[in-house]
Amino acid sequence: MLSRPSDGSLRWRRLRIAGVTVAAVAAAVGTWLAITSRPSNPPPGSAPPPALESAIDPVTPIPHPAGVAESLKPLAKTSSPARFAEAVAHALFDWDTTWPAPVSDYTGRLLAVADPTGEESPGLVADIASYLPTTGSWVFLKQYYTRQWLEVSSVTVPELWTQALAEAGPGSLAPGTTAYTIRAVRHRAGVWEDEPVSSAHDVAFTIFMVCEPSYPACHLLRLSRLDEPLD
Repeated sequence: MLSRPSDGSLRWRRLRIAGVTVAAVAAAVGTWLAITSRPSNPPPGSAPPPALESAIDPVTPIPHPAGVAESLKPLAKTSSPARFAEAVAHALFDWDTTWPAPVSDYTGRLLAVADPTGEESPGLVADIASYLPTTGSWVFLKQYYTRQWLEVSSVTVPELWTQALAEAGPGSLAPGTTAYTIRAVRHRAGVWEDEPVSSAHDVAFTIFMVCEPSYPACHLLRLSRLDEPLD
């Protein structure tokens, strides 16, 4: 059986990660789709909502997020930090309001792979809330058949994390604690005035996790603010 990391090590880890990842509980819901600030019945001739500003050919199919099903599958267990980071990234960004699964299911799937000790869970809950729509926004976005998915460009260990480990010294962090920065393109699609529309934006963020040898499979610790990755 693997030994549990010492309380002192966990406390240091919590303080270190909290220092480089400020939880954003109230990140603007408008980021998810600016149509939340528009009336339900806009006046004739009004422009499409900013977050869905790029009209596409009506005959062009709009893909659903990869891996999203009516019943969300749990994240696959893996001891590979890079694979885990990419899986977490998709779990954060691949969602579809047209499926029966509520937004709480997307949150629950991520919390299921959270820090087993519970030390980082309160902060992680706040982190996740800054990435996913609120329940109210989810209901609103269903009116526009809104979907989102992520196209990952790179998954890398940030140089600053390597530097932080070197400065912290042996034994300061639970073995297997690491960080990966994701750079990707966030796609969104929906329907506006009976026409399919879509948009794409570059995003970057850092995922903090703990893997082997502390645990046989990786677990999620914290998330950086969106577009404020650890470089």
